[in-house]
Amino acid sequence: MLDWTSGINGFKHYLQLERAMSENSVDAYTRDIGKFHQYLQLQNLALNPTEIEEEHLLAFIVWLSELGLGTTSQARIRSGVKAFYRYLMLEDIIDYDPTELIESPQLTKKIPSVLSIDEVQAVLDSVDLSTDHGTRNRAILEVLYACGLRVSELTELRISNLYKDIGFIKVLGKGNKERLVPIGEEALKHIQFYMDSVRRHLSKINPEDENILFLNRRGKRLSRVMIFMIVKDAVKAAGIEKNVSPHTFRHSFATHLVEGGADLKAVQDMLGHESITTTEIYTHLDNAYLRETILMYHPLNKK
Repeated sequence: MLDWTSGINGFKHYLQLERAMSENSVDAYTRDIGKFHQYLQLQNLALNPTEIEEEHLLAFIVWLSELGLGTTSQARIRSGVKAFYRYLMLEDIIDYDPTELIESPQLTKKIPSVLSIDEVQAVLDSVDLSTDHGTRNRAILEVLYACGLRVSELTELRISNLYKDIGFIKVLGKGNKERLVPIGEEALKHIQFYMDSVRRHLSKINPEDENILFLNRRGKRLSRVMIFMIVKDAVKAAGIEKNVSPHTFRHSFATHLVEGGADLKAVQDMLGHESITTTEIYTHLDNAYLRETILMYHPLNKK
């Protein structure tokens, strides 16, 4: 019975020797299969490659969509999985290809546009740092992309929940569930710049919002609508014509991490998705590993 390690190694050799693919292409294809295997482990499905049915693949595609991956990333992962099962057919390891009828999921139209790394950088660079609101807005955009936060999590972000010395923030997510999310040095730098040059000079701060990080010029927390406007203005200033919302930064965060090779469970944890049944190998995934994931795979930390 073929196990995943043997199957992926055989597939890798096939791509290298018979398909004469470049090392980068081979790595991309084998990572795609690794992601599918990892998904099965997260779902506690102890299935080997020959036991996979169409229903497992469809559920995987839906899961990728719900995780927030862009359509291009989903298509590439789907292509890699298809290539793997075509290889198993060629080797007569299986006599039925479960990917044969798998096409693009209709759900993907619900996913907002995902920005490329260059587009994200263009949006960040478009903000005018010579003004107070520009300094604040740059910090907001940096945090959205660095941490993949929901809008409500951003507007509720508290100063007391910034752990700058260890590079984490504590986030209050859906259902008042708290989680620790790693944050990169660039975002922390802009937060500090905003706090030192803008926030501490506000003439009056609403008593209820003293611990809230991002405030308007009247010293009150920002509304959801205000965050949408900040994003729209920055995207327009960058000359990007995609339909972009704050949630686009969240999807871009997830997509860029997964595309770079980050662990699916780590990305899921950082996004604050409801935890799903996991196997033993994931029970020791700790905060140090999440921090390492951000440092290794987030584009802004690779500069």
